[in-house]
Amino acid sequence: MLVADVGSFPYNLFLLVHLFAVFVAFAPAFVWPVIRVTMRRAGGASLPEAVARQIAPNNLMIYGPALVVAGLFGILTMLLSGDTYDFSDTWVSIALVLWFLMLAVVFVLLAPAERKAASTTDTPGADARVNMFGGMLHLLLVLQLIVMIWKPS
Repeated sequence: MLVADVGSFPYNLFLLVHLFAVFVAFAPAFVWPVIRVTMRRAGGASLPEAVARQIAPNNLMIYGPALVVAGLFGILTMLLSGDTYDFSDTWVSIALVLWFLMLAVVFVLLAPAERKAASTTDTPGADARVNMFGGMLHLLLVLQLIVMIWKPS
């Protein structure tokens, strides 16, 4: 088993990659909805479709993989911590379940909904589904942050 002291260079490096990947994975979830609404108010229905065409491929190429990296480096950071954290800790189990739920939302729900919203054919409700799945992702992120900060046992 990998072991390094909490605060050592390898531990801090893995933690840095973990946190950076979280930023990459979730920044668009907060930025794109604002851009969509702003563009819709400024120029009608065609502008949000242009935004949707830009967003759709990025979920599978950037944001989803960043979420995978965030979780994997979180696990590696935990493994490096030695006896500080353990898979049997309640908060770790909750965090893993939340991570798998986030992966499901991104890859199974959000990515296909964004592809439909970006299509040129009329897809009624596609924007609403994108917003709903984005909201689910926001909720899961808040729950994950609560678990990671307060570490319920």
